[in-house]
Amino acid sequence: MIYLDNAATTMRKPQVVVDAVVEALQGMGNASRGTSEASLVATRADYVARERLARLFGCPRADHVAFCSNSTEALNLALMGLVRPEDHVVSTDLEHNSVLRPLYRLRDERGVRLDFAGADGEGRLDYDALERLVVDGTRLVAVTHGSNVTGNMVDVRRVADVAHAHGALVVLDASQTAGAHDVDMGRLGADVVCFTGHKGLMGPQGTGGLCLAEGVDVAPLKVGGTGVKSFLESQPDEYPTRLEAGTLNNHGIAGLSAALGWLEELGVEVVRTREGLLMRRFWEGVRSVDGVRVYGDFGQAERCAIVALNVRDHSSSAVSDELSQRWGIATRPGAHCAPRMHRALGTVEQGVVRFSFSYFNTEDEVDVAIAAVRELAA
Repeated sequence: MIYLDNAATTMRKPQVVVDAVVEALQGMGNASRGTSEASLVATRADYVARERLARLFGCPRADHVAFCSNSTEALNLALMGLVRPEDHVVSTDLEHNSVLRPLYRLRDERGVRLDFAGADGEGRLDYDALERLVVDGTRLVAVTHGSNVTGNMVDVRRVADVAHAHGALVVLDASQTAGAHDVDMGRLGADVVCFTGHKGLMGPQGTGGLCLAEGVDVAPLKVGGTGVKSFLESQPDEYPTRLEAGTLNNHGIAGLSAALGWLEELGVEVVRTREGLLMRRFWEGVRSVDGVRVYGDFGQAERCAIVALNVRDHSSSAVSDELSQRWGIATRPGAHCAPRMHRALGTVEQGVVRFSFSYFNTEDEVDVAIAAVRELAA
């Protein structure tokens, strides 16, 4: 299989990730649930992972890194825990349903007022519209760092400057950028960074979390067992316990921590360069093919390693199936959980075929994919 669906999940992981999960399954207990050696192994492993995540995201404190099962849970936690009844929230047409659906729920259940900055036909954010929408009293701006459909990246610093000038918080969805791009929350101006472990971070599925800037207080989404302060009737106030009710995915976190160690040693910039070269190679090979329409802004100096396209008027599902059946190429067709983006692109009915590249892909795989698209278009 030529696996080019890495924006959904990275299938090929560093071997150290596999080894760490297996080792954890064979000898790890429950973190913060006692003082047995097995429990302490889990507690230490979780803390090492928090420290690595804090370094990666520029989070000021390791205890302000809270684990979740994925970025969807992290975004639900951040949005539900920060937005109050009748608040005003601004977001964008680039967002995934992991942002949109919590916001719509807040609108319907808490009377929250929503505004969305639009995108053009190439999926580029309208920054002028966003600046008009953010006003004094806006509670927060929820924005993705990189579109999971087009690969276009957002100038988060520009968004944050606008938001902070009006006293608004910035919640950043780093699902597509963590592990391959700079997501330092201090430099970007993000107050909350939500991430998933199973994409660019090269970790197992079922891992993720959020990082909080100093002074940002998020109400718990879940309450329950914590292993400490058991006689309290409410969730403890201390982070990260405040946001982590129940047993964590310690085995997955062990794998994620190993992936983070691998990234630290290799360097995020090395991953970004490698993925960018593969993405550009594919784009150069298909962008001028008769009958192929490519979506997105490839004039950006830095973008996610994604190329979205359609072949003539064929449905994206049919094209993706052909790629799989005839060439063994795995892609992602359809709407990609990003309905507002597809309305902006004009692809609501057809969808798009998304090719997304990983550090572990090869030039030969890219060339096979180019040849396949050319043959389909012909």
